[in-house]
Amino acid sequence: MGRVSTRLSKLFVRTLREDPADAEVTSHRLLVRAGYIRRQAPGIFAWLPLGLKVKAKVERVIREELEAFGAQEVHFPALLPREPYEATGRWVEYGDGLFRLQDRKGADYLLAPTHEEVFTLLVKDLYSSYKDLPLSIYQIQDKYRDEARPRAGLLRGREFTMKDSYSFDYTDEGLDVSYSQHRDAYERIFQRLGLEYVIVQADAGAMGGSRSEEFLHPTAIGEDTFVRSEGGYAANVEAYTTAVPEAIPFDGLPEPRVLDSPDSRTIQTLVDLANDRYQREDRPWTAADTLKNVVLALTHVDGTREVVVIGVPGDREVDAKRVEVAFAPAEVEQATEADFDRFPGLVKGYIGPWSATGPVLGEDSATGLRYLLDPRVVDGTAWITGANADEKHVFGLVAGRDFTADGYVEAAEVKAGDPAPDGSGPVELARGMEIGHVFQLGRKYAEALGLKVLDENGKLVTVTMGSYGIGVTRILAVIAEANNDERGLIWPAEVSPFDVHVVATGRDDGIYRIAENVVADLEAKGLDVLYDDRPKVSPGVKFGDAELLGVPVIVIVGRNAGEGQVELWDRRTGERESVDIAAVAERLG
Repeated sequence: MGRVSTRLSKLFVRTLREDPADAEVTSHRLLVRAGYIRRQAPGIFAWLPLGLKVKAKVERVIREELEAFGAQEVHFPALLPREPYEATGRWVEYGDGLFRLQDRKGADYLLAPTHEEVFTLLVKDLYSSYKDLPLSIYQIQDKYRDEARPRAGLLRGREFTMKDSYSFDYTDEGLDVSYSQHRDAYERIFQRLGLEYVIVQADAGAMGGSRSEEFLHPTAIGEDTFVRSEGGYAANVEAYTTAVPEAIPFDGLPEPRVLDSPDSRTIQTLVDLANDRYQREDRPWTAADTLKNVVLALTHVDGTREVVVIGVPGDREVDAKRVEVAFAPAEVEQATEADFDRFPGLVKGYIGPWSATGPVLGEDSATGLRYLLDPRVVDGTAWITGANADEKHVFGLVAGRDFTADGYVEAAEVKAGDPAPDGSGPVELARGMEIGHVFQLGRKYAEALGLKVLDENGKLVTVTMGSYGIGVTRILAVIAEANNDERGLIWPAEVSPFDVHVVATGRDDGIYRIAENVVADLEAKGLDVLYDDRPKVSPGVKFGDAELLGVPVIVIVGRNAGEGQVELWDRRTGERESVDIAAVAERLG
């Protein structure tokens, strides 16, 4: 049975002339206006025929590249029982991001945000020998996360389609091979989809594991900040590690001095006062000479609340994402008034790790609070910081001599020009959107769920795993974001819903008969054609819809059709040219 032509007069689509009121980014605006998706609730969308065709093409590229190295497709339910997630601790760790529900008997279920647990249990159920491994299996499945602020259309939703694959090996060397296979496949996938990407070191987060890399698409609307050096270093800001300076000898440095500092609760007012009252001979004081002490409250998984103090150079802010990673799985927030009331030794605006009567923060802290330092605060560095007395600061407080910490934490913001930790030069900052992530999970989930196999010597060994994710619907939005102009979408050929868009213009029935023949010739060449056969729609509206829908090649059958000419319009370059009707199918096929 031959293919039935797709006629725009019958296609389930309605284009919109106005932007949707809630659209924040270009992809959201155009995908809704062009009739690819429709909003159902915040962060939840229905897929229309055009959207499903593009989504299927993205999925086809992913399947082809995964199966090229032997990965096999499976499919799990989105609705899963609590028990596997309880066994790994993620029922609690996911916090408010998890959709939890109960059946009529009161049993707990969840809408899966990710499927490590059930993949692990399936392999445990079916495999028991090293001879069964290596194994790579994957699914393309909808996931659910209760985003507090769903935004940007498909880029940050509550329901989204994701490809997640998992590798199973019984040796670390085997995991390295599986990891490389997936990583290489990801590069081929993104190249075929025409997406620029940067591979960056990443934090594993709630996934756990060791090696972790993200594929980021550089874009101004990206929600991730990453750093890279000309020498090849690249990492998310969460995964950047500070290049620690050498310690400085502090023999002979003057003793600390407690000085009056009225109305100096901020770094700027402190620097201004220091330069006004307590000038130094060699240069002016700057914010980099001050030690800022930030009070945070951690809510641990068991529900306990801990107040901690972090000391960072005063010319840097504390980065929320880096703090979140540093203290995961605890939730982090600024300390409240109630927290300060619990610890009256914390004098707002004048907090420091030392007082003239002894240590206040750090080891043997009089307040009982943990004190953590930025790695740049090395022994021998001297600082201006709070003296734990109202309107007083201490000058010349030397790390390692006058105060110590309970540890170090990567919490301060990363700045352009900071040294890359691998010595490859200064870093620059850029924005990116995550489109893929690869992890070496190791044995975390296999140990929690008892996945073991017999090795060559008949000994039970715990399987080591990798986890590899691609956000399918996010990728679709990123492609749309990167491929458009002021008039509409311009899909890359690999994912366009149709190969060719034929537009018949005019009122003469003969034009439509010629257009039908052009469509038939194109389809005979194996091309997927969208035919705008609407007889009472003006050419301007038809062209506007063609530009909005984004098929990259448009054939216009108009007033010159009777003379054997059609117009070929390439949306990617904007070029238009007249072509003999007899040559169109050959030209495009």
